Amino acid sequence: MTPEAPIILGIETSCDETAAAVVRDGIEVLSSVVASQEAVHARFGGIVPEIASRKHAEVITAVVEEALTEAGVSWPDLAGMAVTQGPGLVGSLLVGLSAAKGYALATGLPLVGINHLEGHLLANFLRFGDAEPITPDFPLVCLIASGGHSDILLMRDLGVYKILGWTKDDAAGEALDKGARVLGLPYPGGPALDAAARQGKPTAIAFPRPQVSGSFDFSFSGLKTALVRHIQAAGAPDTGTALSNVAALSDIAASYQEAVVDTLIRNTTAAAKRFSAKQMLLAGGVAANSRLRTKFAEAGRKLGIPTHYPPLSLCTDNAAMIAAAGHFRLLRHGSDALDMDAFSSLPVAEHV
Repeated sequence: MTPEAPIILGIETSCDETAAAVVRDGIEVLSSVVASQEAVHARFGGIVPEIASRKHAEVITAVVEEALTEAGVSWPDLAGMAVTQGPGLVGSLLVGLSAAKGYALATGLPLVGINHLEGHLLANFLRFGDAEPITPDFPLVCLIASGGHSDILLMRDLGVYKILGWTKDDAAGEALDKGARVLGLPYPGGPALDAAARQGKPTAIAFPRPQVSGSFDFSFSGLKTALVRHIQAAGAPDTGTALSNVAALSDIAASYQEAVVDTLIRNTTAAAKRFSAKQMLLAGGVAANSRLRTKFAEAGRKLGIPTHYPPLSLCTDNAAMIAAAGHFRLLRHGSDALDMDAFSSLPVAEHV
């Protein structure tokens, strides 16, 4: 990397995190600022789209200014900007997209729209400070697991992807969140379930490992039904009420989480074998799950394939991953037109 390496500002507002970041040369994180709305939505037990978009509008200017200040750069130092175009909540996306367009008009900087899922994938190659970056080794397979997605991607080069598997119904993060809600755990459900599971036995209850025959696709809706039926059979007064027996709660949480994790790893390792992957990557909000990180690394060792996942701060939604994706998109395709739109659904590639 040279001192003249391009510096990109990224903006991310796909859901309930207002984020801005500055990245140099597509890998070096100079700043990463995230304004969370978790406390706002906790009272509702989930994200309220209209509230999310309003909160983005309230703080986005301050977040961008803080990212620039933290990075020690000003607008003339930037080579371009990147903003999440989809997938996500349209109202939230439009706030970030509108702000980025305004900045582009005011500064003359080139702007590119980024697929949120590509950003999650490229988070694996970012680095802070003097840490050594991960170098991609193609072909590689990446599992992107989040509240809205469970995708297995085959990556043959930067920007060259194929979707090998995706969810037919609930995504992995959604399955974990719903499971936490059924167990009466607090919002946000995924981290709460992970915490409860650490105290339990993952083999206590034999929950099913759902499989879509003849594919790498996922289906978690039946697993949630199995959880509800187990609680009802155990004589619990109602789902959504915290169990008084803490040990039983921990065992159920650990067993349910284990079923989700095993299903994710089974399909990902099968895809890695099929396509002779040289690396396996993990990305997305669910990549912060402690059990998934542990078992993912174990699976890679058994296959003899290096595995990588981002630091916790880059698993959840952030703008550093968007800036990184923007760096490479600007190099490959140049800037996008300022009439680009936001999309609630935006596949990162074709499903094979």
